[in-house]
Amino acid sequence: MALDDPPPPPAGSTGPGATAAALLPLLGGPANLTSVTNCMTRLRVTVRDPSAVRHGELRALPGVLGLVEDGAALQIVLGPGTVAKVAPGLARHVEEPVTSEALAERGAVLRAEHTARNATPGKLFLRRIAQVFVPLIPALIGCGVVAGLAGLLANLHWLPALAPALTACASGFMSLIAVFVGYNTAKEFGGTPVLGGAVAAIIVFPGVSRVTAFGERLVPGQGGVLGALAAALLAAYVERQCRSRVPEALDVLVTPAVTVLVAGLATLYGLMYAAGQVATAIGRFADWLLAHGGAAAGFVLGGLFLPLVMLGLHQALIPIHTTLIQQQGYTVLLPILAMAGAGQVGAALALYVRLPRNGSVRETIRSALPAALLGIGEPLIYGVSLPLGRPFVTACVGGAFGGGFVGLLGQLGDRVGSTAIGPSGWALLPLLKGSRGLATTTTVYGAGLLIGYAAGFVATYAFGLSRRSLAELNADRG
Repeated sequence: MALDDPPPPPAGSTGPGATAAALLPLLGGPANLTSVTNCMTRLRVTVRDPSAVRHGELRALPGVLGLVEDGAALQIVLGPGTVAKVAPGLARHVEEPVTSEALAERGAVLRAEHTARNATPGKLFLRRIAQVFVPLIPALIGCGVVAGLAGLLANLHWLPALAPALTACASGFMSLIAVFVGYNTAKEFGGTPVLGGAVAAIIVFPGVSRVTAFGERLVPGQGGVLGALAAALLAAYVERQCRSRVPEALDVLVTPAVTVLVAGLATLYGLMYAAGQVATAIGRFADWLLAHGGAAAGFVLGGLFLPLVMLGLHQALIPIHTTLIQQQGYTVLLPILAMAGAGQVGAALALYVRLPRNGSVRETIRSALPAALLGIGEPLIYGVSLPLGRPFVTACVGGAFGGGFVGLLGQLGDRVGSTAIGPSGWALLPLLKGSRGLATTTTVYGAGLLIGYAAGFVATYAFGLSRRSLAELNADRG
């Protein structure tokens, strides 16, 4: 008896259920069935492999009145009434071929389930915070690329007159990023955008150096984007309270003035100092993490980033990235997290090799790989690896090894960072900046990607598919 065959019905058993159970092994087992339908008297079955059907035993089976053969299509005559009862029992065992459309549908269902399951107040708040920074990503990328070009010209001593101009182009936005964060925060949280920007602008105003808070002189820019975020959140709250209480005739004058005054003073005498302490702590922690636990931290971060993306928790890292960029000139976390995408690419390549007869899934992989190489992994995640289950886990293993490598080199002194957030994969190359020269930084990052590819490939090739899954997926010759 084949491993996939159900146990035979007990001796002497009768009825539609017993007939269906007896038919199944004679038709080659569940894996051999592609469709089961019926008409008034006949059970119409299509099989993958006609040679696996035991025709003689089928004809001799009690209850079978006749058998009509036409290649992979069989008509089993059972008689009226009986066939209508046997067909549903047998149809339950039909295994649909796994196609790219089926995987995509399963991935969409999983994505919707995860979104619904994680719609908690805390996670929804993190998503709203992310929406504050997402519109800023194009400017961050553009200024990051220009900054990289300016650094390259300076290092090579080329066009010395142009380098300062490029630096100005790259630095202008970063010097006023707090204003943009304040504007977007108020817009996202129900305030007037320009009032959020006005309150956040206090943080970068040079005159704050004449203000003393907690016994210390404030420094322009102190608190950075975190301070701007907190200031604009407070401004949006104050504005909403004013609009609900101030008479309509006075609203146009009183509400903006009270909003700027209350939120502005709170920013100067509390939020800037507190946000500055938090920003400094984030920078110190990032330095400590790479100096003392770079390899282990990189392994964990690289391995857990895909699940964080799936759960929506990665959005909490956007303000941290932006703070590190503003404070240190680059974020050391992004190149490590980008290794998760490398593991995903390696896993997809392994599936491509392991599924030579599943043209549908291979086509999905081929179409999604170019984007994945540039750091856009969602088509592969939700179209291939997550619906299949195991490949998603083995992709995480690949990301862990890539992240561990980049973290280890950072621990040894070759730190790799990104001057902007947004892209990953090979698209991150123009934004790289590190503790050593550009050549060393690029080499470390590129080697990390290759290690992530290799580890994801090996883990998925060896453990990504069970024998049963491999047989099912390769059964589709589309």
